[in-house]
Amino acid sequence: MVKVYLSRKGIPFLERNVSLDEEARNNLLALGHRSTPVTTIRDQKVVGYSPPKLEAALEAAGIQSAN
Repeated sequence: MVKVYLSRKGIPFLERNVSLDEEARNNLLALGHRSTPVTTIRDQKVVGYSPPKLEAALEAAGIQSAN
């Protein structure tokens, strides 16, 4: 759902699959999380799918949607 949300807003993102990518899994664990999705937007972390939290993190990072 996070991918769909960001795509609809025209915001580019990098998806990392923790099931297939050991480095991504280690990064997730280093953030203190064991489940996904965890979205990092500059220095903000959004755990789970929450449009209001994603929007607040994007706004705090100064990222405008393309739409």
